[in-house]
Amino acid sequence: MKLSFPAMRGKMGRREYFVAMVKLSVVSKMFKFRDWSQLPADQRAQRVITKNRIPEIARYILDNEDGYLFSALTVSYDCDPEFTALNREQPNIGLLEIPFDADLIINDGQHRRAAIEEALKENPNLGDETISVVLFPFEGLDRMQQMFSDLNRTARTTAKSLNILYNHRDVVSQITLVVTEKVDVFKNLVDKDRVSLPLRSNKLLTLGALYDATKALLGEVSIENFDEQQAFAIDFWNLVADQMPEWQKVRSNDLKPVELRQDYIHTHAVVLWGIGAAGRTLVEEHPDEWGIRLRQLREINFCRTNKEWQGIAMHGADVVNRRQSRLDTGSFIKMKLGLSLSPAEERSLKGATDISTILTDLKKFAARKTEVVQ
Repeated sequence: MKLSFPAMRGKMGRREYFVAMVKLSVVSKMFKFRDWSQLPADQRAQRVITKNRIPEIARYILDNEDGYLFSALTVSYDCDPEFTALNREQPNIGLLEIPFDADLIINDGQHRRAAIEEALKENPNLGDETISVVLFPFEGLDRMQQMFSDLNRTARTTAKSLNILYNHRDVVSQITLVVTEKVDVFKNLVDKDRVSLPLRSNKLLTLGALYDATKALLGEVSIENFDEQQAFAIDFWNLVADQMPEWQKVRSNDLKPVELRQDYIHTHAVVLWGIGAAGRTLVEEHPDEWGIRLRQLREINFCRTNKEWQGIAMHGADVVNRRQSRLDTGSFIKMKLGLSLSPAEERSLKGATDISTILTDLKKFAARKTEVVQ
């Protein structure tokens, strides 16, 4: 028994190869899962599959059935395929036949293959759609390993800011882009290309940093609450900007961005995320007074030389953007805004730094809370 596919025949280097159109319903049957983890690394033809990636890719398919996009699978075949040309005028376009029990090994695309199988369980109608498969002859383990290396050695992950800029499906991405235009202090000062700012950059912050902070602020955003959340995000960041005199100086060309970054940390991703996370708690606890209470941001010393940041957002002269640093920075800012901390947040802060001075300042803030609100 044989399987037939519309295909094209080509040549790359000295090797003949085929590009076939394969139905999704056939993908999981043709390309069996191979557990490479059972073999030593030097005997594998492929990396070990990361199973927690599969649900994410499958959900991407199911959530975007009208517009999902995949690159081709790359496969090695250990069989004798038969290619029948369409006609003499088009000798490299035709029909490819492969034995049903052929040994086909995926060189690139094992996670896509597994995700397609998962998506079909929820929506079998996807089975009639197709994916392109590039097929090369099998030439042994050494060649398989070389193919994997060649296919992945020059691959580069797209910068986070570019992913946000080009992702029209993510509603938080769309809100963040609007914020960059509607919040005056951000306009033309957000780097939408790089994941981090070059030393001499004339930008204030990156799109990726603002996206993460806005996501921490808003949480889940749906189509139903999109307009409301977008308006809130604009209001929030405008008010935050009002409490940052150094941002305003950059906007008015009285201070260069590079000079701000040398002396302050409030445009770094870890602090922006902390402001967003603290803002979310502030709105939850004080829905009618959050705007007034947010003014206490002006009281926070965001200078790099402020020792309070050591062990929280900074280690020595370096600003740190690890997950725990973000959580501790959010807790620190919450505390400075007079918000309550969970026992876990307090323990984490105590483990990160000496907070006795901070707690003294917090009591001063608490004593002024009624006065500030009024």
